[in-house]
Amino acid sequence: MRTFKEKTTLVGVSELRNNFDKILEMAKKNRVIIEKRKKLKAVLLDLKKYKEMEKMFEAVEDIVLGYLAKQREKNTDLSDYLDIEDL
Repeated sequence: MRTFKEKTTLVGVSELRNNFDKILEMAKKNRVIIEKRKKLKAVLLDLKKYKEMEKMFEAVEDIVLGYLAKQREKNTDLSDYLDIEDL
């Protein structure tokens, strides 16, 4: 187990197997990156942090989709739209 950067710990797969509870506790405070044969494979995050990230990604996605819709609206002529009754 090696800690690098602030709040990031690198853990090998075998160490994860042997110290799962300890590493799970560590993940509540730090990012835990799991490596296998010197290659980074996964990140272990606290569930609360994951949910916060998920909300942030959804908000960013909404902003991007809104921007794309406005761009599309600017480049579209009214005659390209269908009347609700024709639909």
